[in-house]
This record gives sequence, C-alpha cells and structure tokens, in this order.
Amino acid sequence: MEFSVERRGAVETWTIDGEARRNAISRAMLAELGRLLARAASDRTLRCVVLTGAGDRAFCAGADLKERATMSADDVHAFHDGLRDAFLAIEAAPQPFVAALNGAALGGGLELALACDLRIASETAQLGLPEVGLGIIPGGGGTARLPRLVGVARAKDLVLTARRCSAGEALSMGLVSRVAPPRRLAEEAWALAAEIALNAPVSLRQAKRAVDGGFDLPLGEALALENRLYQDCLATEDRKEALRAFAEKRPPVFRGE
Repeated sequence: MEFSVERRGAVETWTIDGEARRNAISRAMLAELGRLLARAASDRTLRCVVLTGAGDRAFCAGADLKERATMSADDVHAFHDGLRDAFLAIEAAPQPFVAALNGAALGGGLELALACDLRIASETAQLGLPEVGLGIIPGGGGTARLPRLVGVARAKDLVLTARRCSAGEALSMGLVSRVAPPRRLAEEAWALAAEIALNAPVSLRQAKRAVDGGFDLPLGEALALENRLYQDCLATEDRKEALRAFAEKRPPVFRGE
C-alpha cells in the first residue's frame, strides 16, 4: 500500500506510506492517489482530508529518482501527465484538503502541497523547488501555483535559486498558513480539518469553487461566479437545517443535501 488511511468522524488522514524513500512520488503512489480521489469524489460523508507523509523526515521529497532512472522518455511524459492530473483532481475535489508538512516538501512534494487548499508545517520542515539545479524546471505546477499563492517575486526567489526555505519563512510569505511543533502537527492538522468539517458540505464545495474559480477573473466576473454558487446553496436542505438550528439554539446537523 502506498497510503495508509485513517478515518475520524468526517475527516480522513491520508499518509504517504514510504518513509524509507522519503515518501517520494512513484507511479504506484500516483495510481493509488487517483483511486483515493475517485472514492472521495463520491463520498458524501467525507468532509475534509488531511494529506501527510510517514515519519518525520519528509512530507514528500518529490519524484522517486530511482524509479525515474528506469523510465523511458515516453514513461516520463506519462508520469508527468499523471502528476498534473492528480494535482488537478485534488483542486477539483469537493472536500477541502489540508497538507500537513511533517518534514521536507521538495520539488513534486511541494507541488503536491500547493494543490491542497491549506498547508500547516512542522517547525522543522523545509520547503523548496530544487529543479533548476537539476537541469529541469518544476513540472508539476510549481511555476503556476506558487506565484498565485505568494506573489511573483517571492516565487522567483525560490524557483530561480533552487534554495530551501524554513517553515518560519514559508509562514511569513503565506506559503503555509500555520506552523506547529513536530509532536503537535498531526493533531493540529486534524483539528483544523475537523473545524472545517463542522460546516455544510455543499457550502464548503461552493466556497472552494468560488475562491479558486474567481481568483484569475476580473472582479465583475468573479462576483458573478460567487453569486451563482451562492444561489445554489439557498435551496439546500442544509441551509434550512442551519436556520432551524439557529432558531432552536443548537448546533446544526448537516447532511450534504
């Protein structure tokens, strides 16, 4: 198994189970990630996913270079197609994804984290895109997603130097939203996911779509998209439940309907 999966209530934790190889991205890992994402897309009881790596050395150190050395040129192209498809599927998933960076997040590993909605890092984590030092460039979305998250200047600082940054620097530039002590990371990531999971599933999906879909649109078009997604929420049973719960002074029980 390339992942271990733990379910706690409406939250699942997907742990890349490859500590000996620094949780590197292999073809088998991508295939299993695809299967997990397909299942999640149809699981109405799953409200949020935490994605992390086994051990404390690496969240994900990028592509499995030992496997890469055995690939033909066609294999490499197919691998990168699968990589991009998997990361796009995370962004398109109805559930928010929280990346818990338990160690180094490098190359494709950082690009995997960038595809998630939120990132929380261990104080000891290091993040970077080292590709230009290896004769290539980021190929899993790093040059596209990183500037949108931290701005063009900061993104070029990381991409063009190939350097690693600390969790503290990542926090200061907005690359991660929270930092936790190593022993607290898993619990704090789960607590964040559980807080998200308390909310209405349809609303979470629509809010994620509004932020992601509207980001690159002119303001008027982004507002129109927001309004369409807002209107979709009005007729849901969860909205009616929220109004009843407010009137009855109790927590709402959302069903994703």
